[in-house]
Amino acid sequence: MGAVAGCGTSPASQSNAQAALGGSASAKTIKIGFAVSTLNNPFFVAMSNGVQQEAKKLGVQVTVLNGNNDPATQLNQVEDLIQQHVSAIILNPADSQSLSTAVEQANRAHIPVVTLDRSVTKGNVACFIASNSVEAGKMAADELIKALGGKGQVVELQGVIGTSAEADREKGFDQEIAKASGIKVVARQTASFDRSQALNVMQNILQAHPNIQGVFAQNDEMALGALKAIQAAGKKHIKIVGIDGEKEAVADVHQGLMYADIAQQPTQEGMLGVEYAVKLAKGETVPKQVNSPLHLVEKNTAFTGF
Repeated sequence: MGAVAGCGTSPASQSNAQAALGGSASAKTIKIGFAVSTLNNPFFVAMSNGVQQEAKKLGVQVTVLNGNNDPATQLNQVEDLIQQHVSAIILNPADSQSLSTAVEQANRAHIPVVTLDRSVTKGNVACFIASNSVEAGKMAADELIKALGGKGQVVELQGVIGTSAEADREKGFDQEIAKASGIKVVARQTASFDRSQALNVMQNILQAHPNIQGVFAQNDEMALGALKAIQAAGKKHIKIVGIDGEKEAVADVHQGLMYADIAQQPTQEGMLGVEYAVKLAKGETVPKQVNSPLHLVEKNTAFTGF
């Protein structure tokens, strides 16, 4: 999991949040701000859809703000939400360290914060909802070990450096892949969770390491970019494992173009974010951390993705 500093919400924060709403909050008065890292990625689009679906179901107002993967933009957006005196903030940080400042500002304004998929390094996060990224990395490593019979050269495509998801997936992968003495990680490069960047990065890696046999991509967008580069190079034997559960990546697994995928549930994470944000706005107690399940997708797995 990502680092979470000072999780939980205090009775004082709850009472202040209620006071800002004129006492015990009702659905009609609850306004939630959702600051998402980017909407240029199917995973976060699905998460945003979940947020909006649950807000509509519960009859609360929600404002969705796209940070375009820029921490400075996202910090400004959260500051605007604070100035609007929203009842709660749901945050999917573009950068775990930079957005700690936003969480600390929300803390001072007595506005509860729920983080999704990634968390922050400082500040009081009332609830962190995410898949276990360390476990996802370990599962991906296990699949590559199985695919290669414990021997071969592999590469790791890293996500956005500075996010808890990137750090935790790398941690889990590295811990598990080290158990296979016959496997060597010959390259680790960031492609920032982006498909086009992964295509370019993978092309360069293939030139430098023409004998690689496996790729771990920390998300499906990078896995799909890597697949395109591998197909262009005519290296059909290379096994790819991604993380997310996108429809396109899952379809490629079913067709044998990718070896496996570790699927998450972003829509459900978004729905849970609203559910717990509403509870916090009403002064109710919520769990400090909620684990969203992971699903291993293989060629014959009955899973279509999100």
